[in-house]
Amino acid sequence: MQVGYALGGDDGCIAEARHHAADFLTRLQGEHDLDVSPRAMDLTQLVVSELVTNSRKYAPGPVLVELRIAGAAVEVVVWDSDPTVPEARVADPDRIGQHGLEIVKVIVQSLDIQRQSVGKRITARIALSDTCTSKDSC
Repeated sequence: MQVGYALGGDDGCIAEARHHAADFLTRLQGEHDLDVSPRAMDLTQLVVSELVTNSRKYAPGPVLVELRIAGAAVEVVVWDSDPTVPEARVADPDRIGQHGLEIVKVIVQSLDIQRQSVGKRITARIALSDTCTSKDSC
């Protein structure tokens, strides 16, 4: 169970990415009776939004997004053309903005960033159930 799509990088692509994520999980709930908690729905949309925002901000060209079910989790995969591996900045309550990767790292089960021959691929794993904490291996 997976879906993939390309985003052009225009102003509406972040909202479009969130819509695709919600639609994917909603369809799986209806068509495959997959149990997706409201929290997982919200977190998936947040992770998609943050990763696509970073790609749009720092990488020229299209952004590719793949959503897939892997066991008891949804994996959000985002590819962009910039090979630079992002790093979460040190927490700073006085800094405005640039907290996206900090947030993502806290709410996902795992985050994997791989340089590709062109660009990079970021894979975030989010538990579908509320019975799993963000770092559980369920």
